[in-house]
Amino acid sequence: MITKENYDLTNPYEIAKYIREAKKSTPVKAYIEGNLNGVYEAPIDLYGSDEFYIAFGENTDIEKFLKKYSEKIKKYKIESDRRNSAIPLLDTRYINARIEPGALIREGVSIGKNAVIMMGAVINIGAEIGENSMVDMNAVVGARGKIGKNVHVGAGAVIAGVLEPPSSNPVIIEDNVLIGANAVILEGVRIGKGSVVAAGAIVTKNVDSGVVVAGAPAKVTKIVDLKTKNKTKIMEDLRR
Repeated sequence: MITKENYDLTNPYEIAKYIREAKKSTPVKAYIEGNLNGVYEAPIDLYGSDEFYIAFGENTDIEKFLKKYSEKIKKYKIESDRRNSAIPLLDTRYINARIEPGALIREGVSIGKNAVIMMGAVINIGAEIGENSMVDMNAVVGARGKIGKNVHVGAGAVIAGVLEPPSSNPVIIEDNVLIGANAVILEGVRIGKGSVVAAGAIVTKNVDSGVVVAGAPAKVTKIVDLKTKNKTKIMEDLRR
């Protein structure tokens, strides 16, 4: 059986191999009106009674089921949200973090204790989110992106993924960094500890520790001082 444990998801070649070898899936959900009392049809999961049922399964299996029992079915509606998907979403039920509705997190992502993932955030395979870090609304952390501890990734920010070309290094965000809204961190860039990336900045090269960068392309505008630290400090109450 192919599982993510068989692969090194920090290695782009291993991720590509995992995607290639994974069974592609098109899961669907069918709402059915009809008399299906006593019907059992593996591998479909069928729930319901009193002429209303919900069926879960692969699209091809559901279509065969609907055709086989067409005389018992009055009408149906099928819902689908993916096609030939190779990587399922991460099972977040047992992660010690706050993950809000609408976040899309793929399997193979590591999320640290007390992290916060907000609505609409997208985190791709091989990414790492450190303890107490927040990925704000509609932010994107691409494949293999590494986010340290106590980091804030602002709303709409993009941490570029590095899977193709595989030779590129991943983005690394060190501890205690604040990335402003709609900032873009390009492939292979490292942001040093305690630095601040201004809103809308486009960062094309490494950033030293303890500085503020802004603009497109981003340039150092100042050293992080006490006033900057006070304006950019994270709130512990949001991580409990």
